[in-house]
Amino acid sequence: MAFDLETAANPQNLRRIAIDPVSRVEGHGKVTLLLDEAGQVHQARLHIVEFRGFEKFIQGRPYWEVPVMVQRLCGICPVSHHLAASKALDYVVGAVPPPPTAEKMRRLMHYGQILQSHALHFFYLCSPDLLFGFGADAAKRNVVAVAAEYPDIARQGIALRKWGQEAIRLTAGKRVHGTGAVPGGINKHLTAAERDQLLADADQMVEWSRQSVELVKKIVAANQAEFEQFGLFRSSLMSLVRPDGAFEFYDGVLRARTADGAIIFDGVPDQKYDTLIREEVKSWSYMKFPYFIELGREEGWYKVGPLARVQNCDFIPTPLAEAERQAFVAAAGGKLCHAPLAYHWTRMIEMLHAAELIRELLDDPDLLSGDLVGSGPRGHGGVGIIEAPRGTLIHQYEVGEDDLITMCNLIVSTTHNNQPMNEAVRQVARQYIDGQRVTEGLLNHIEVAVRAFDPCLSCATHALGKMPLIVELLDHEGNCVDSLIRNA
Repeated sequence: MAFDLETAANPQNLRRIAIDPVSRVEGHGKVTLLLDEAGQVHQARLHIVEFRGFEKFIQGRPYWEVPVMVQRLCGICPVSHHLAASKALDYVVGAVPPPPTAEKMRRLMHYGQILQSHALHFFYLCSPDLLFGFGADAAKRNVVAVAAEYPDIARQGIALRKWGQEAIRLTAGKRVHGTGAVPGGINKHLTAAERDQLLADADQMVEWSRQSVELVKKIVAANQAEFEQFGLFRSSLMSLVRPDGAFEFYDGVLRARTADGAIIFDGVPDQKYDTLIREEVKSWSYMKFPYFIELGREEGWYKVGPLARVQNCDFIPTPLAEAERQAFVAAAGGKLCHAPLAYHWTRMIEMLHAAELIRELLDDPDLLSGDLVGSGPRGHGGVGIIEAPRGTLIHQYEVGEDDLITMCNLIVSTTHNNQPMNEAVRQVARQYIDGQRVTEGLLNHIEVAVRAFDPCLSCATHALGKMPLIVELLDHEGNCVDSLIRNA
């Protein structure tokens, strides 16, 4: 497999490790490391090897098809794309904002998406690492082993995800790739029976979400040093917040902070995002590298997602999640926490917040009646920004007089986190790689760094297919001295 050595010092004397693909993430990517004869890491890169064509083939399609089409970017977070596209196209039909019933049904759909996705990532993909250890036997690091050794935890994770998926099904029509949101609104009400179905389990789901936060806190307390130092790097961060500074999943204004917590920008409307962000292309990855224009390409990269959101807001507007946010901030001494493993802690705080929001929203009578679709002066494009499970998601469209899409630009959560993931991989490689022998546990440490961000590589690029995982260690003459193969 070809690899670019141009930026590495003395490439003829460097050894190469390739992890291809990274496992237990959504989508396919690989990690390459270059080491010298002493085992020192000279270069570490996360390559996204899938190719995304959505921004091009969406062109020429009628705008009303787009909210359904773009969900095919992903089977894990289709609701996020569905809603971001609908929000952008609300501007085309002049329904900004859409009717209260439509916005609340969309919010219920979105909160269900946040909850089910966070449950999936934590319990199915990451709990094996956190419960058994990063270097545990590979045969044990899976959800089946979790279910055998920690049956209550596994059952709770499955039930939480199921409840979130039911919220999606009842608002979008299907658990995956639904059709509930349309430009200007929504296409159905919630029935009283559907509301009662979700309400019946609401208190239990809130309690299990609270217990999930406690579980993470116990894991952190038992592994404090590793938690604080694993893959540690510092960067700016960005998320949506409400105009009053509150945590916000569905709508709001853009806020960004430096690594020290100073505000870079605040209160920026979604339609003005392109005055803040540029995307850089690099030859060795299909995924772009966004950065803040104000800080430039070298210093302007940033992270998004739970770790950014929980620390970027002034408060969380539900009591249990706000109490946990305050505990998280206190644990970091009131300063911003940049530890990649802290994503797991903040992800569970968000799951608790989503459960509280669903329980609260289900009592709103607007879900059962009211106007479904709004309209107004015709527009020719718009931007929809939403906080997807993995971070800030941006959809931008332009529409011609013939109602066909003329331009589409997508900046997905994982794309925002591209450089941060590379930094985490680099730090972990420097901490744990000795350059002498490839082991399964060593390989998994690098993958743990990537998994912490809950990347959705399919969203960021989009392609089909499965690949085996092949790791090879070459000496300075290019001879293979050790290898490891894991079938996909």
